[in-house]
Amino acid sequence: MSISSSLSLSSQIGKFSRKLLAVVADLRLAIILLLAIALFSISGTVIEQNQGLSYYQENYPENPALWGFFTWKLLLNLGFDHVYTTWWYVSILVLFGTSLIACTFRRQLPALKAAKIWKYYRQPREFNKLTLSAELSVNGLTEIKESLTKKGYKINQDSNSLYAQKGIIGRVGPIIVHVGMIFILLGAIWGAFTGFFAQEMIAEGQTFTIKNFIEAGALTNLKKPQDFSVKVNDFRIDYTPQGAVDQFYSDLSIVDKEGKELDKKTIFVNEPLRYKGVTFYQTSWGISGVKVQLNNSPIFQLPMAELDTKGTGRIWGTWIPTSPDMSNGVSLITKDLQGTMFIYDMSGQLVGATRPGMPVEVNGVNLKVLDLIGSTGLQIKADPGVPIVYFGFALLMVGVVMSYVSFSQVWVLEKDDSTFIGGKTNRAQVTFEREIFTIIDSL
Repeated sequence: MSISSSLSLSSQIGKFSRKLLAVVADLRLAIILLLAIALFSISGTVIEQNQGLSYYQENYPENPALWGFFTWKLLLNLGFDHVYTTWWYVSILVLFGTSLIACTFRRQLPALKAAKIWKYYRQPREFNKLTLSAELSVNGLTEIKESLTKKGYKINQDSNSLYAQKGIIGRVGPIIVHVGMIFILLGAIWGAFTGFFAQEMIAEGQTFTIKNFIEAGALTNLKKPQDFSVKVNDFRIDYTPQGAVDQFYSDLSIVDKEGKELDKKTIFVNEPLRYKGVTFYQTSWGISGVKVQLNNSPIFQLPMAELDTKGTGRIWGTWIPTSPDMSNGVSLITKDLQGTMFIYDMSGQLVGATRPGMPVEVNGVNLKVLDLIGSTGLQIKADPGVPIVYFGFALLMVGVVMSYVSFSQVWVLEKDDSTFIGGKTNRAQVTFEREIFTIIDSL
């Protein structure tokens, strides 16, 4: 390849790079990407995330399809069941971050650099291009300099010319805003790749290690949350006078492999337990078992299962054998942990009701239900990107406040027994004009 061909290729690559950089740094592209992020984030809020296949099949059936086309198959294929960790959502975040970085280096930093340059006006005609200018028939350079100094302007003088500015922090503000947004994006991406989401349904009194991971990032270390265990010391529910669930509580202990308690807290809805970056949320409850005694038999525990009510409420049930060969028995049904239970025979007929500790005779035996055992439903999350996101939001707020500071510039030229004064500002124009008029009036 000849030298001229190499230079031509380099020139073409350079032109393409500049065009690509101009497109990436375009404000319109950034707005489009921001709207896309907002739209897909809303979809992730509206559509339940990380649910089982049966949930999406039930709520987004093929017939009839939502809006005529949106079915569970399309939802899963596009990744709307885990929006925030899909390749296309992360790609939008990366592209938006790239656009912010390009805009910062292409526009914001050059604007800051230009604002820091001291520039003098040497000729009266240069004042004509300013939004605010005046010619005074006195020599007032010294007096104007004193007034500007009192008003907080930074002064630089060269002979009969003066340049003053204040509010340079207002030029730094937009850069801090961009940096804050970049940190927010980095935190979101880091959390998507290193965080996890798990769910557990644990009976009162049991100890568990996190195993039921619903979602985990590609770089997540799943061994770390398994270095400790969690014990459910107690589970209870508060009810309203009408019998509805008011609040439910789980008393949790973090224990090491030797069983030593490392942390402890009673959690409830909106009051989680946090331990080493892992957060335990109280989200649901259930009934896991029942303790029963027949006549003077040893106390035994039976599991209880939630029954399908077609959306009309929640009930749990179990079958209790009343004969040694298990040929006869009764069904025990309850809807909560308040203690009232209903007993049905094998033909489905109601034979009585009971409460914990109250014996009842069925099929010739004395049946006593001693206790209902509750279970707590926990959502467990870890998102290492959260501190980065919080830091980004802090920078964003600081940058927004800084951006409201007006950047004002004033030029003064003393020539031929006249003084020329002019200036401009990027915001608060009326306040700036009053400031300049006050200086002029003082002469």
